[in-house]
Amino acid sequence: MQRVERTVLDLRRGVPVVIRDGRAMCLAAPVDGITAARFDDMRARAGGPVRLILNDHRLAHLGLDDPPKTAAIGLRPADTLIDAIRWAADPAAKWPATRPVSPATELESAALLLARRGLLIPAVLCMIPDAAAVPSIESRLASADLLAVSVADVWSHCRAAPSLERITEADVPLEAAPHSRFVVFREAGVLREHVAILIGDSAHWPVPVPVRAHSSCLTGDLFGSVRCDCGSQLRRSVSLIGKRGGGVLLYLAQEGRGTGLINKIRAYQIQDEGLDTVDADRVLGFGGDERDYAVAREMLAQLGITRIDLLTNNPTKLAGMNREPIRVASRSCIYGQLTNENRRYLATKATRAGHWLDALLTHPFDTDADALADADAGTDTDAGTDTGARERAPGR
Repeated sequence: MQRVERTVLDLRRGVPVVIRDGRAMCLAAPVDGITAARFDDMRARAGGPVRLILNDHRLAHLGLDDPPKTAAIGLRPADTLIDAIRWAADPAAKWPATRPVSPATELESAALLLARRGLLIPAVLCMIPDAAAVPSIESRLASADLLAVSVADVWSHCRAAPSLERITEADVPLEAAPHSRFVVFREAGVLREHVAILIGDSAHWPVPVPVRAHSSCLTGDLFGSVRCDCGSQLRRSVSLIGKRGGGVLLYLAQEGRGTGLINKIRAYQIQDEGLDTVDADRVLGFGGDERDYAVAREMLAQLGITRIDLLTNNPTKLAGMNREPIRVASRSCIYGQLTNENRRYLATKATRAGHWLDALLTHPFDTDADALADADAGTDTDAGTDTGARERAPGR
């Protein structure tokens, strides 16, 4: 799968790659990062028509009713890279009814998958080379000036279970949990590192083990942004796990609900123009939550943990964690700090993503979140259906 990983890196650099399916091929480049000069060169070399590939989230925002999962839009000779960027990411753009939309091919869908794998906006430019251009492209492939990957390899790579390696560990005393140990995992193929923070003496952990799966949030966790509740939620998770007798906090490299830091800040800019957090992500072509919790489950499995009390307010996270080999035996809410700046964000997560936040949102800003969570505490006999669990609230 090294070739797939290398093509992802090329796309992140704005470099075109070749997608193959038998004798068929297309030249693909990301809208996110390609320069006008490289786009013009690619267009001239391919000789064939250019198609902009978008997913259903972006197509719906452009105004298309019931769009396919991925679709292709033919660009005209007069269309520029600026036009493609506008159709791919401009919040104000609407698709003209005179432009036909057709389902994307397997080649084009694979190119879109690669862009998404590289944390790029899911929008790619694909060109089927004409017969005259094929020898030149084959020559560039032979000289390694261009990279090629097959559709089958792309799908196999993207569907494969995560490959995690436990690399190193050390004691790292924390202010709220002096007896803590950091265990660092490396995820093969995507240049991501994840951390399991073991809090307390594992020999005396309660069963089920208290576990928080926390997605990284640079702005909230490190800089104390009040635009979200992530930083306060992270610190309260460490404290609560310690009070419960110890457990595990999984710190996952899943910034921006899995879209990456750049796209998270792009979404913030769109939110500043009036859209909520869900719609802002959809403007960019992302779903409401792009995370996958297979990595978190594998981390727990490698730590020998299978039965957990999950600290979350997020029903999607609950469902994602409650899969083999992990059983979520109970759920606890874990509230962050409610602020004037994050109230709308949290309300959107409650109303549009089903996060369990009503108890937090109906209290004043100065309500003690820890006391509120304790007041909500209960027990749950089947967290898979989540009729109650220990009621707590949503996290990133």
